[in-house]
Amino acid sequence: MVAGGLMLSSFAPNVPFLIFSYGIVVGVGVGLLYAATITITCLYFDKRRGLALGIINTGTSVGGFLYAMLQSELIELLGLDGCLLVIGALALNVVACAGPMRPLTPPRYYLKQRAAVLEQQRLQEEELSNQKPLAKDPVIAMETKEPLVRRRRLFSCSAFVKMIKIKMRQYVRCLSSMLSLLQDRVLVALCISLFFYSLGNSPPQLFLEDLARSSGLTEGIASISLVSLSSIGGGVGKLGLGIMADVPQVNSVLLYALTVGVSGLAVLLIPLTSSYLDLQVLSVVLGFLGGNWTLTPYVTSQVVGAEKLAEAHGILLFFGGAGLMLGPPVVGCFYDFCQSYDVAFFISGGGMMLSSVVLILTAILPRPQTLPLLLQAPKGPSSSAVQLPR
Repeated sequence: MVAGGLMLSSFAPNVPFLIFSYGIVVGVGVGLLYAATITITCLYFDKRRGLALGIINTGTSVGGFLYAMLQSELIELLGLDGCLLVIGALALNVVACAGPMRPLTPPRYYLKQRAAVLEQQRLQEEELSNQKPLAKDPVIAMETKEPLVRRRRLFSCSAFVKMIKIKMRQYVRCLSSMLSLLQDRVLVALCISLFFYSLGNSPPQLFLEDLARSSGLTEGIASISLVSLSSIGGGVGKLGLGIMADVPQVNSVLLYALTVGVSGLAVLLIPLTSSYLDLQVLSVVLGFLGGNWTLTPYVTSQVVGAEKLAEAHGILLFFGGAGLMLGPPVVGCFYDFCQSYDVAFFISGGGMMLSSVVLILTAILPRPQTLPLLLQAPKGPSSSAVQLPR
């Protein structure tokens, strides 16, 4: 989907077509790719899960840095259409990288489907072996064959209907399982925190340069851009926070809540800056704390266990994606209304800090007659299956 969407975008005749090919096709493909890669990594690694996730997420920062330089050169040499074709061809390497990613054990639905197919083949072979020619007359042979054909068609239709019913039961069971996950108060607090974090953290990365120029802080200054500083800090933060999550004395949920709260404080300080150096420092801080995306699947595995990781992480990514989608338009509306980014930054930072406090309280305060397992969960091979207080 990623490669096809990129190549299709090179032939886009207008913007609506580009919204479909690049925004929808490539976006859905990247979302599926990210969720699958993170889930597989969490299933493969147990003792050093944080480090593994940190390395993977650091790869996105390195790839983004290299692709930024490559794309500028390709656009200059081949134009935008040629650049999209080349990038789409390079995206096909994801298929080769996904080849070694195999499940540790065959999933249950695969075993059931394989058993059903083998049983159907066995029944067909027995049916064919039990058939005996009653006569050599073509008319008699045709009359004998017609009931057999009707039985086969009836068998095929009933098998198809049965398969649809089985699939529907699986979908209903999966939906009910996902809804039951939302009864976990820590997971709900994580969803709220990730939504407000995504809503408030992405706009500063997009509008900091514009804020610096509109405030006259870039005059006579030739230095590295704020976006580059944020990317460098993000690469270091993803790896560093992943390593910190593996430390036995560090609680991953509280670490994630701390990164969200400090990020909110940094966003609140943006309108109060008086120099370009202040914005550079805040860009590095926000980029480093933005590495907490490494902690998201790690914390999810600690909350719901490895068996429910895929469903719970998918729910979290939905809330995070909603925040990322709404963040820039909301900040843009505030700027159009107030002709200033200050109000948007204050609201974004305040929402992030509030969601951080809610997550900390949810993780610390147990319900009556419930031990705070979240703070007592040991790190180790069995920690991924620890069930937290609901």
